[in-house]
Amino acid sequence: MEILAHILLAAVALPVTLACLYLAALTLLSARLPRPEPRERTLRFDVLVPAHDESAVIVRTVQSLLALDWPREHFRVLVVADNCSDDTARLAREAGAQVIERQDPERRGKGYALEYGIARSARDGLADAVAVIDADTTVTPNLLSACAARIEAGAQAMQAHYGVLNPDESWRTRIVTIAYGAFHAVRSRARERLGVSCGLRGNGMCLTHALLREHPFRIYSMTEDLEYGIVLGLNGIRVRYVDEASADAELVGSGSGSRTQRQRWEGGRLNVMRRYTGPLLRAALRRRDPVCLELALDLLTVPLGYIVLQIAALFALALIAAIFLPGMLGWAGLALALAGVLALHALRGWQLCPLGPRALLDLARVPFFVVWKLVVLLRGRGNRRWIRTDRTPR
Repeated sequence: MEILAHILLAAVALPVTLACLYLAALTLLSARLPRPEPRERTLRFDVLVPAHDESAVIVRTVQSLLALDWPREHFRVLVVADNCSDDTARLAREAGAQVIERQDPERRGKGYALEYGIARSARDGLADAVAVIDADTTVTPNLLSACAARIEAGAQAMQAHYGVLNPDESWRTRIVTIAYGAFHAVRSRARERLGVSCGLRGNGMCLTHALLREHPFRIYSMTEDLEYGIVLGLNGIRVRYVDEASADAELVGSGSGSRTQRQRWEGGRLNVMRRYTGPLLRAALRRRDPVCLELALDLLTVPLGYIVLQIAALFALALIAAIFLPGMLGWAGLALALAGVLALHALRGWQLCPLGPRALLDLARVPFFVVWKLVVLLRGRGNRRWIRTDRTPR
């Protein structure tokens, strides 16, 4: 009986232990990275802004992009007004952007808008690279100069830090901001230091036209950025992390708006995990490729909230088993140790995000947040369509 109990608890403990060891290693490697400067300021960029009915936020985004610290004659701001029914196109033009209008009711979503904008940029032949910025985002002025420094060093794909524009709007945005600090800053710094791919986040990514000619952007899923970054990894190309530049997007604080965002992110990531984990592991073994191996590990590492649930389940099962078999208490001790590792990872994420001590109190809401995420994921299962996040103008 005791041997069987140990086997069952080991089966519960193994995946969460491996996940926590992976996160612990990344946490230890998350010190600040070198910040190179471009030798010249001659590279040309098209900054693409895919936008669908974004009249509430598009002016702020365009104004932020026009203030980039890069020679004005060497970059364009191109807003792709995709299937818009509002005045997004007019407002973007008045703010100073060039606007490409696209109408195709059957082919909707960010992937199609990006493909359209990239094709236009390539056809015009004025840019060496494209940067992609979401329509609800403001950027740090050094975005293009930081990307240019990497391109000069041979990089083809880059991802700037993905931050939060409104971290203090609600308890949900504060929890997600801490998670962003862990996922985008802690992990990306460590992955860059290890020489593997930090992956693409869609917002704040930069791709050279030379890369796009060799590996065209033709991905239309709900997480087209994540998927394209994996496709690049399978083709031997790693995404470089741009730590010193940031693209900060607006999170939705309301329950209904957060629900659509979460359905898109969680459901899309699950679909990518099912499709690409096997090919990544096979490529890692066949080619002895650390980039593919790490991308697979990243996909297999579930969000922090779910790891909390796994640790809680291990702790509860160990205590129940210990009632009958005192030797099971060691598994409860392991659960507490794993909780400590996860707490340090989350605290490092908090340290690297723009929140004060008050946000740590919101971590007490994590169990409720995890349950809410599970309900959202279950309700959105099977969905393959792009879901627009509703934004109410303030």
